[in-house]
Amino acid sequence: MSKRQNIIDGRQSHLRYGLIYTEVLGWVDLGHAQGSDIKSLLRKIDNGEHSGQACYDVSYSQAMVDPTHSYKTGKFITWRIKKGRSNSERQSIALAMMMSLARKFEGLQASFPFNLMTDSGFSGEDLVSDLLGFYRVISSHDVFSALRPVSKKEALRRWDHYGPIGSFKNDSFSPLLFPDPEKSPNARPHKGVLPDFMNRVRPWDDFHSGKVSIASADGSYIDKAKGGTLPYA
Repeated sequence: MSKRQNIIDGRQSHLRYGLIYTEVLGWVDLGHAQGSDIKSLLRKIDNGEHSGQACYDVSYSQAMVDPTHSYKTGKFITWRIKKGRSNSERQSIALAMMMSLARKFEGLQASFPFNLMTDSGFSGEDLVSDLLGFYRVISSHDVFSALRPVSKKEALRRWDHYGPIGSFKNDSFSPLLFPDPEKSPNARPHKGVLPDFMNRVRPWDDFHSGKVSIASADGSYIDKAKGGTLPYA
């Protein structure tokens, strides 16, 4: 759940956590955009390719921790992949797994009783930040230079004018933009367009050739916040 106090200067996009505003993607949650989950997912696929097995299972999950930091609950999916996938196919599979699971997880956060504790379910910045995290991992350049991040002062001005980003829902991976109220006082939030580099990989959608199948389409779990035992958590 993004709060006003999380807002930092756009020049601090190298930090692991914080909320910045960019002219191209709107609000970006740096926690969602870390890409550590994507690195782990691609590593699992690479390990599967070198496992010696004809097919291998890969699980991907997203979770949230309760306010007392005692347990975490989340969603997971497991896909069965036939050995022999090229690097571009592996990226395509990882992207599709993230996009599929991210929507399920946002739906969990938006459901009762979790929506009584957080407005994070389908919060305007979440899915596009997840997508940015994927491209941060596979890109060889600094992606933020193309997103035109603004100063903390400019970001706060948007927050104070439009209100918390959690009150604006976005169930797509398209940006939600908030024009500068100082320049356009009567403007309203509107959908933007992803930059070209964030359309470079096509999510995997071939489930008929036998290369990829779904072993678990919509799993839920609860585990200890630290030291959990579930392999996909």
